[in-house]
Amino acid sequence: MKKDFAMTETCTASNGDRWEIYKDNAGEWRWRRTASNGNIVGAAAEGYKNKSDCISNANRNGMTCTPS
Repeated sequence: MKKDFAMTETCTASNGDRWEIYKDNAGEWRWRRTASNGNIVGAAAEGYKNKSDCISNANRNGMTCTPS
């Protein structure tokens, strides 16, 4: 999945995991969780029309930081 880097927000959780909220090529919002060792350990299973819905889903999946 290609992403629009201009529309990417990131944050780092206290455990070292990095969270990305980004807009994909279809214009939908997605999230990705990358562990401190660089492995992707989670990602949105679907795209979201609203950024707030994407962030809510990431929060339900363990995101504890605030992307900016």
